[in-house]
Amino acid sequence: MEYTKLIVEKQENICIVKVNNPEALNALSSVVLRELDDVFTVIGKDEATDIVILTGVGRSFVAGADISEMSNLNAAEGKAFGELGAKVFRKIELLNKVVIAAVNGFALGGGCELAMACDIRIASSKAKFGQPEVGLGITPGFSGTQRLPRIVGLGKAKELIYTADVIHAEEACRIGLVNKVVEPEMLLEECLNMARKIASKAPLAVQYSKEAINRGMEADIETGIAIENYLFGLCFSTEDQKEGMRAFLAKQEVTFQKK
Repeated sequence: MEYTKLIVEKQENICIVKVNNPEALNALSSVVLRELDDVFTVIGKDEATDIVILTGVGRSFVAGADISEMSNLNAAEGKAFGELGAKVFRKIELLNKVVIAAVNGFALGGGCELAMACDIRIASSKAKFGQPEVGLGITPGFSGTQRLPRIVGLGKAKELIYTADVIHAEEACRIGLVNKVVEPEMLLEECLNMARKIASKAPLAVQYSKEAINRGMEADIETGIAIENYLFGLCFSTEDQKEGMRAFLAKQEVTFQKK
């Protein structure tokens, strides 16, 4: 598929996906959403990619869903548009790779929801976050009412959604919405450094850890523990486990075999 609203780059085993719709502050139109759907399907099948960095071109990460496209939708069409965004973001959340959001600017509405679908969020000091939908007469539509409480807690999520407040990167970091804040010129390098660090670890162990966390957080703790036990056991059938423990006992550096 040829992308008109995305730029896709590779740096060894790291794939960088940039939303490239700067004239609309990278707003999520149905075209952008379908391109994201396709690129993450391709990345999920690419054994040469271990980590994904998702960012935006220009001064915005993603400023929100495309209001010009949404403004004339009826109830059925609005539901379908929400389902499209929710499906794409769920694909990103469950991807068999780690996804790091490099939040370079505005992450509002659908942009905040897109960042929350990623595993880790690193923000520029100029980034801003918020769910301003109630000021437009709608609710968050791309799973923001579900992910925001899971990340920052129920009370803070309700406050942000009900008031439509926009917060700066430092406040987003304070409440746990963001992992780290860096200066704008350091953002991509910080994300690449973290990506390289993760990629140096046992790839299947990282993948299984992501699965255990995601599935466990959506279940009761007993089920979550059972999921972890199962995936922990699977690790012992891998070459990574054997090499990792052999190197540890021999006091040697370990280099895991890539897929």
